[in-house]
Amino acid sequence: MTIYVRTFPPRGRRWAEWREQAERSLAVNVRDDGEAYVLTAFVPGVKAEDLKIQVVDDTVVIEGHYPKEEQEYLLCELPAGSFQRVLRLPAPLDADAVEATLSNGVLILRLPKAASLRPKTIQVKAR
Repeated sequence: MTIYVRTFPPRGRRWAEWREQAERSLAVNVRDDGEAYVLTAFVPGVKAEDLKIQVVDDTVVIEGHYPKEEQEYLLCELPAGSFQRVLRLPAPLDADAVEATLSNGVLILRLPKAASLRPKTIQVKAR
């Protein structure tokens, strides 16, 4: 068993700098359903028009902007400001067939694998 010890914030960095970087990252889940990868991310308060998604070969880039409130808080842990996440997946993707939905703050991307990588069923004809 390996235990990694890490200080928060990392040594040599101020708490505000570490918090700002942590806020701007986007946590995702990615699963393989055979013909496509399905990516899920929580983006609370983000509107569809504030998201930009690009797909090139095997790479997905998700950019957006969390709403920023100009109020003072005693404790402020909700993300604010711009974010970007770049993910490289194990196989090339079919960029023309990508589907994106945003509902109740949950972004779901269906990223079909390139046609050349999908299994093809060949029907045998009898004579």
